[in-house]
Amino acid sequence: MDLLRWSKRPAADVEAKSPEVNIVRGLIARATTPLLPDDYLHLINPLWSARELRGRVVEVVRETEDTATVSIRTGWGFPDSYKPGQYVGIGLQVEGRWHWRSYSLTSIGSDVDKMITITVKANPDGFLSSHLVEGVSPGTIIRLAAPKGDFHLPEPLPDSILFLTAGSGITPVMAMLRSIRTHGQRADIVHIHSAPTRDDVIFRDELEKLHDEMPTYSVQFRLTREEGKFDVAALDAEVPDWRERACWACGPVAMLDAIEDHFEKADRREALHIERFAIARTDHGGEGGTVTFAKTGKSAEIDGATTLLEAGEELGITMPFGCRMGICQTCVVPLATGYVRDLRNGNEHREGDRIQTCISAVSGECTIDL
Repeated sequence: MDLLRWSKRPAADVEAKSPEVNIVRGLIARATTPLLPDDYLHLINPLWSARELRGRVVEVVRETEDTATVSIRTGWGFPDSYKPGQYVGIGLQVEGRWHWRSYSLTSIGSDVDKMITITVKANPDGFLSSHLVEGVSPGTIIRLAAPKGDFHLPEPLPDSILFLTAGSGITPVMAMLRSIRTHGQRADIVHIHSAPTRDDVIFRDELEKLHDEMPTYSVQFRLTREEGKFDVAALDAEVPDWRERACWACGPVAMLDAIEDHFEKADRREALHIERFAIARTDHGGEGGTVTFAKTGKSAEIDGATTLLEAGEELGITMPFGCRMGICQTCVVPLATGYVRDLRNGNEHREGDRIQTCISAVSGECTIDL
């Protein structure tokens, strides 16, 4: 048993389809000490890594003026299958610094296809999203984190489904629709999607084709510049049987808050599944101050709206992360000293507490064990 642990240890953080793969990788790493396998293997193929998940950008295809689909060939260790609707971590090196974000997969998992796709909307305030849409070149090597997330369809499918999406919130639902079509599954699906104009509807042609070719799928576009924002109170008129449907919703924070409130008042909260791309912040941010990362000795002065995760990444520290929404618990670390505040509800945490860096801001000063 000790020999097995010794052999696998250099590749312990890289997921593999079978444990034997990591034993082989680990032995290669031991055999090349003090150099890692990557020091040799990347000369042959940059996707052959024994210590991290990698991918290569194959192509970038525009979907709308500010949105593009990025196709990525995955390397060693990336899962052969995942659930449509899950997200993947993407790490891209720009000007010598690694930038990480999570994006919904728009592809569907396959045991033979080593390609994945993400569809990214360029955010004026989002450095990585803008770079992926505007500046990433085919052939670029990126880092990956394994797919995660609970926003996916169950097996078997519900008999009737309601999708409520807006903007880039279509991306995880597009993966679900592609999976349903590919596997010939049947469910009565009503889909309401909001976008400013028809030209802003991501995957518009594909959605309209599904509407025409799948008898059990109906899509309605809500063009907000002409018709105003989608009002969940109108569900009774637009989808009279919505209370009988399982619902998956993804879009802006205000829209999701309104949907959640509507379903709770109707005593249907258990039928609602939500995926958020942004923190549902309150007005109770942190006071700001100094955050220190104990293991690296690095520190930064940040304001009360910047999360500890963002501060660490800006310093070039490898930070654990997953959903970046305070849901998955991947980013939980001990608070060594000081105080932080939860941006979602204003609750304060102090020394000794375990905190989520993705939704916590410093209050005065703090030190975390990273």
